[in-house]
Parts: sequence; structure tokens; C-alpha cells
Amino acid sequence: MSKSPLRNIPLKTFRDFLKWEGLYYVRTNGGHEIWTKKGLRRPVAFQTHIDPVPEDIVRKILKTIKSNAESYIEFLKS
Repeated sequence: MSKSPLRNIPLKTFRDFLKWEGLYYVRTNGGHEIWTKKGLRRPVAFQTHIDPVPEDIVRKILKTIKSNAESYIEFLKS
């Protein structure tokens, strides 16, 4: 059984992935970073004090930004 590529993503790598996907940092609000991009129905938020980012949070954000694990793997290769 292989490990999911979405497990144990360091916070810095996740931020870089969001930038790669075209999102930009908006603000920090109560320990949560808020990111958005044009065309999103709502901004994405994640806790800044949890490193690495939990897999369930990564999956929810990928769904919100209409991305997937394959896109993350492609980011890692670039």
C-alpha cells in the first residue's frame, strides 16, 4: 500500500503550491491564513500553527480550488 502524496505536506510547501495554482495571500485572521484567486466561490483558510498541514484539510482545499492530487504531484515535479 502506497502512502498518499497529500500526507505530511510542510506548511511552506503548501503555500508554494497555492501560489503555483494561482492563489494569493490575503490576510491572517486569528491564526488562519486566508488565500483566494479570481473565480473562487469562497476563499480558502487553513491554520498556520499546524505544520504539516493535515491531509483532510489539503483535500478540502483542493476540492474548493477545483484541483486534485495529480496537480500537486505535478507541482512537486516542477
